Amino acid sequence: MAYNIVTFNELAAQFERLPSIGKKTAQRLALFVLEQPKDYAVRFANALTEAKDKIHHCKICSALTDTEVCSICSDTLRDKSVICVVESAKDVMAFERMREYRGLYHVLNGVISPLDGIGPDKLKIKELLSRLADGTVTEVIMATNPTVEGEATASYISRLIKPMGLKITRLAYGIPVGGDLEYADSVTLLRALDGRNEL
Repeated sequence: MAYNIVTFNELAAQFERLPSIGKKTAQRLALFVLEQPKDYAVRFANALTEAKDKIHHCKICSALTDTEVCSICSDTLRDKSVICVVESAKDVMAFERMREYRGLYHVLNGVISPLDGIGPDKLKIKELLSRLADGTVTEVIMATNPTVEGEATASYISRLIKPMGLKITRLAYGIPVGGDLEYADSVTLLRALDGRNEL
């Protein structure tokens, strides 16, 4: 008879549902939680429940927040003339880790993907256009991922914004620092060439 503990298997199965977590890692995480004092498990469970109850999308930019308006949108020192358009809240976190960008964000909550049944109407594009209407913003940075869907979404939004007379920029893509030219694909090389800077 196989070694089987139903409640342990259920705990491991929940961990396995997380992105990039396989069966063995899920079992290790379940064992780790079980080896901790009970108050650790209670705090962990409470943190999950509280996050799920309190965290929602900012009413302005759609980033994640536990207040009505996120800390970035409510920061009076941010540059309100620039909006960086990203696919998800994790992209906002990536930019904020850099600590260099001082503008605002707009989270689309996805990309246009007809194969997945996601059209422009399912993204936060109307909300973006509303934010641009008052004339405060002068530049929109398209920072969607360099995938087919990300490029199509950036192109679609750019066509909508163009008539407003705003500056529309796209993140530069190319050879990563420490990368070798011989291993780069032709699209990456072309982007690196197009995005070259003067020294």
